[in-house]
Amino acid sequence: MNTPVEDKPLWAPSAERLAGANVTAFRLAAEKRWGLTLPDYDALYAWSVAQPEQFWVSVWEGDGIGAGVIGERGERVLVDGDKMPGAKWFPDSRLNFARNLLRSRDAHDAIVFWGEERVKNRMSHGELYRAVAHLVAALREQGVVEGDRIAAYMPNMPETVIAMLAAASIGAIFTSASPDFGVQGVLDRFGQTEPKVLIACDGYYYGGKTVDVLGKLGEIVGQLPSVKRVVVVPYVHHDHDLSHVPHARMYADFIAPYHFVDDIEFAELPFDHPLYIMYSSGTTGVPKCIVHCAGGALLQHLKEHKLHGDVKPADRVFYFTTCGWMMWNWLVSALAAEATLLLYDGSPFAGDNQILFDYADAEHMTHFGTSAKFLDAAAKFGLKPRATHKLDTVRAMMSTGSPLVAEGFDYVYRDIKADLQLSSISGGTDIISCFVLGSPVLPVCRGEIQCRGLGMAVDVWDDDGKPVRGEKGELVCAKPFPVMPVGFWGDADGSKYHAAYFDRFPNVWCHGDFCEITAHGGLIIYGRSDATLNPGGVRIGTAEIYRQVEKLQEVVESLVIGQDWPPQNPNDVRVVLFVKLREGLTLDDELVHRIRQTIRANTTPRHVPAKVLQVADIPRTKSGKIVELAVRNVVHGRAVKNQEALANPEALAHFRDRAELGD
Repeated sequence: MNTPVEDKPLWAPSAERLAGANVTAFRLAAEKRWGLTLPDYDALYAWSVAQPEQFWVSVWEGDGIGAGVIGERGERVLVDGDKMPGAKWFPDSRLNFARNLLRSRDAHDAIVFWGEERVKNRMSHGELYRAVAHLVAALREQGVVEGDRIAAYMPNMPETVIAMLAAASIGAIFTSASPDFGVQGVLDRFGQTEPKVLIACDGYYYGGKTVDVLGKLGEIVGQLPSVKRVVVVPYVHHDHDLSHVPHARMYADFIAPYHFVDDIEFAELPFDHPLYIMYSSGTTGVPKCIVHCAGGALLQHLKEHKLHGDVKPADRVFYFTTCGWMMWNWLVSALAAEATLLLYDGSPFAGDNQILFDYADAEHMTHFGTSAKFLDAAAKFGLKPRATHKLDTVRAMMSTGSPLVAEGFDYVYRDIKADLQLSSISGGTDIISCFVLGSPVLPVCRGEIQCRGLGMAVDVWDDDGKPVRGEKGELVCAKPFPVMPVGFWGDADGSKYHAAYFDRFPNVWCHGDFCEITAHGGLIIYGRSDATLNPGGVRIGTAEIYRQVEKLQEVVESLVIGQDWPPQNPNDVRVVLFVKLREGLTLDDELVHRIRQTIRANTTPRHVPAKVLQVADIPRTKSGKIVELAVRNVVHGRAVKNQEALANPEALAHFRDRAELGD
C-alpha cells in the first residue's frame, strides 16, 4: 500500500547522526546512572516526565554530554512537587548564571557580530570575560547590589551580552527593550521595574538607514527617577552630545578606571534567584513583568541547546532576534553549551535580501534560527539559497514567532537545504523557552513540530480537561517544571500570575495555545486560544486560514478575526479576513473568489470568511507577531490600550470605521 505523502518524513537523521547526537549519549548515560532501559526518544521522554527529579539531576550533571551546571546542587531536587505554582526546584543549591556562560577564557570566538553590512567584529572568550569583569567592577562602584535592576535599551550587539553577564555576575536583575520601542513603550516596561542603571545605544541601523536614539533617551531618563546612571554605548555616531540625558556617561569612560581588573567575583545565589524580567507583548494593557530565575533558565536552556538542538562545543549558533524578544535570552545561553554566538542586528533583508545566508556561509553557521514570517517572505521573494550559497555547515534550522505552515517546510527542504533538521519550536516569554520543539534523533514531518520538550509534561486537553489525540484542544503542562516564572513583578499576592495560567485548569499550566498532538507524536499549533474563531460554535484556529490564504502569490500576509454577528447577537461570530497584497495589486471579485475557494477546498465551509477586505498593512508586535485581538477590538469599537507595544501602530487605522463591516 502506498504511504500518503503527508506521512513520509521530509527528513530523517542518518545512522551516523543518531549515534553522534548529544541526546543519544545522554540517554545511554541516564540508563547507566539510574538503572533504566530507554530504547528510544519516546521512552526517554516518558521517563523524563514520570521521574522529573532523576531527569533534571542528569541535566544538571551533564550526563554523557558534559557542560553541566557549575555550582553546588545540594541534596533536595523538588519540594512541593504537587503544587503548581508553588513547587521548589533544587532549594539547597548555589550557582551563578554568568559563571556558567563564562566557563571558557580561551582565544576562540565567543561572539561574532554583524550590524547589517556596516559593522562586523568578533570577541574571543577571553576578551568577553575581561569585558564583563570591567563592567562588573564599574557597576559595583556605582552601588549595584543583588536584586537591583539593570536595564538595556540596546540592539542585539556584544555590549548587550556583556551588560547581561555583568548584571548576573553580581546578582542584579537584567531587563531589556529594543531601541525601536518608543518612549511610552519603554516607560511602560522600565517604569514598572525601576532600574538603577540604564545602558543604552546612541542609535541603530535598519534597512540601510541610521536611526538616532539619543533624542528619545533624554525623554525616557527624565521620566525614570529610579535611574542613577545612564551608560551610552557608541554604535552609529562619532560625536555625542549627552547634555540632555541626565546621569549619562559614555561606556568607555564608565569602565576606563577598571581596565586593570581581570577577574570576576561571582555571587553564588539560590536556584530561584531572579535573573531576568521579561515583558508580555502588552497589546491589551500595560505589559506584565514576568520574573524568571537563574537556575531555571540555565537548566532549561542547557537542555534545549544540548539535547534538542544538538549544540556541541565550538558550534556557531544564530537566531534573528531583537533584545525585546525572549529568543535573545535563549540565544545567549548557548554560551553555556560552549558555542559561539552569531549576533545580527538590522533588517533580515538588508542589501540584496541575502544577508542572513551570506552570514551563514561567511561564519560557518551551524544553527540558523529565524521566524516563519521570514521564511514565508524569502519564498515570496523567490530566494533559493540552495542554488546561491553553500550552507554546508548548517545542520539545523529553527523557526518560531508563529506557526510554520506545511508549505514553509516544503520551501526549506526544496530551496534552502535538503539535509538539515528543521525545528519549528513554540513556547514563549512566559517560560523563556519551549514547550514543544525539535529533536536531532526524530524525523521531520511536514507541517509538524517534532516533539514535546523533555521534562515537560505537555498535553492537549479538551474543554473538560481530558487528554485528546488527533483533535484540537488546549496546550497544557500538567506537572511543574524548573523554568516556571518566579512570579510577576509587583504582584505581591500572586493573584495575577495565578489568573494568567492556572484559572482554567486548577494546578495545571494552561498556556493559551490551540494545539493538536498528531499520530506521529508531533504537534501542530493552530494559533492563540484567545484569538480562536468560533463561528456557529465550532472552534477554528487562525493558523488554519493563514496557511491557505498565504499560498496565493498575490497575498503578502493576512489577518483574520471573528466579528460579533449579527451585532444584536453577541453569541455568534462571522469570519472576517483582511489581506495585504503585493504592491500595486487591488482586491477584486476574482481574487476574493479564489481566496474563498482555496480555503473551502482545503479546510471546511465554516473556515470560509464572510468578508474579505484589503488593507495596506497588518499590525504586529515588536517581535513580529500579528495582533488579532487588537484588530478585533478596533473593529468592535473598543480601545486598544497600549499601542506602544506595536511595531506599526498606525496600521490599526486601516481597520477602523470600515463601512463594509456593517453589512
